[in-house]
Amino acid sequence: MRRLITAVGGAAVVGGCVAGLLYLGPGTESPTAAAPAAGAPAPGTPAGGGGGNGALHPGRKRTKTYPRDPVGWASLAGAEIEQARTTLDAAPLEAADRALRRSLALDGTRNYAAAVGRGQLANARHQFTRGREHGLRATRMAPDRPDGYAVLADAEIQLGHYPAARAAVQRLLDLAPGSAAYARAAYDLETNGRPADAGIALKRAVDSASTPGERAFAQTRLGDLAWSRGQLDRAAAYYRAALDTEPEYPYAVAGTARVLAARGEPGKALDAYERLTERTPLPQFLLEAVELRASTPKAGDAGPGAAEAALSAQVRLSRADGGPVDPHLALFAADHGDPADAVGLMRREWAHTRSVITADALAWALHRDGRSGEALEYARRAASTGWDNALFRYHRGAIEAALGLPGARRQLREALETNPHFSPYHAVRAQELTRE
Repeated sequence: MRRLITAVGGAAVVGGCVAGLLYLGPGTESPTAAAPAAGAPAPGTPAGGGGGNGALHPGRKRTKTYPRDPVGWASLAGAEIEQARTTLDAAPLEAADRALRRSLALDGTRNYAAAVGRGQLANARHQFTRGREHGLRATRMAPDRPDGYAVLADAEIQLGHYPAARAAVQRLLDLAPGSAAYARAAYDLETNGRPADAGIALKRAVDSASTPGERAFAQTRLGDLAWSRGQLDRAAAYYRAALDTEPEYPYAVAGTARVLAARGEPGKALDAYERLTERTPLPQFLLEAVELRASTPKAGDAGPGAAEAALSAQVRLSRADGGPVDPHLALFAADHGDPADAVGLMRREWAHTRSVITADALAWALHRDGRSGEALEYARRAASTGWDNALFRYHRGAIEAALGLPGARRQLREALETNPHFSPYHAVRAQELTRE
């Protein structure tokens, strides 16, 4: 089975930023471009699109022409990492590793490009402590160059070091206020309970995008932001814009499918998911398809489908290989498989990744495995940044309800008020719990 970049991998991670009043940098009339491989989506949101092959061929030609140029090898590594990010395929990371080793063999002292590349590669492999080390080394080596701060921010956010991530992204905004920096800022603004400010940052990310992939990513994130507030028409418009920018952009296709389901067109939504998951079988897309199918009477009555079989296979693979765990796999196992598997997977991921998304998935796995008391600790950690996330609120409300705590109904009501369509599968249960 082809190994895909996971939803919280460094190649699909966006760092966080901003406490208090974020300074978003100059206007976007004349943005400073960020490094090509500097950014990627936030956990549970789109990876950037486009651009991978465009840099690969010149990079390979350069290393053949100048085989003793360490910067050329580091640049090739960056193109390979970008290829992995845009295709969601982890295979090019091995080629990136080889190119970085060659670069360091030629210059192992003040090789800034290789330090950045090693940080990007470590983050892509969920080695966030190592990514942080490389990011710190790069920023100390060249405090006025932006790429190291992007690496550092991505690692810090996954380690749960939110103030440090903010500082790194603020520095990135100061040095290179382009699309990658604004996308990182938007993620942390949303995570810290400031969706309106996140929207401003994402609009700047759209305006300062230098490639169709960057633009489609930012437009999709705007759609996700609107979706998270229950604003279906606005979300649909942003997803359409992303698809106009980059046809078949996978996260915009998934967003469109979510909107179709929320508008009462589950058949069309399931058709969209089927086409999407045939091309890009990411756990997020597969899980959305499974839960929509389970909540659609005629489809659910037919028994397990291809998406459920694919997720079950991915859970088995993840258990066996000991690598990074996509939280969507654990959520699937918790609700549709063996909750004990979900707990094991998320405990393993928690050892490397301490983000609020990881905390939420571990909380839900523990709850579904009958350990709601322990789950509550992680649910509270998931809420620690102030993110008004409907799924997080539902999870916490269900956990508190299982423990008989008085705040459970409030959490469940707020989940439904934030986004009544947050899940076709769980929203019904949230409504039931508010009446119990």
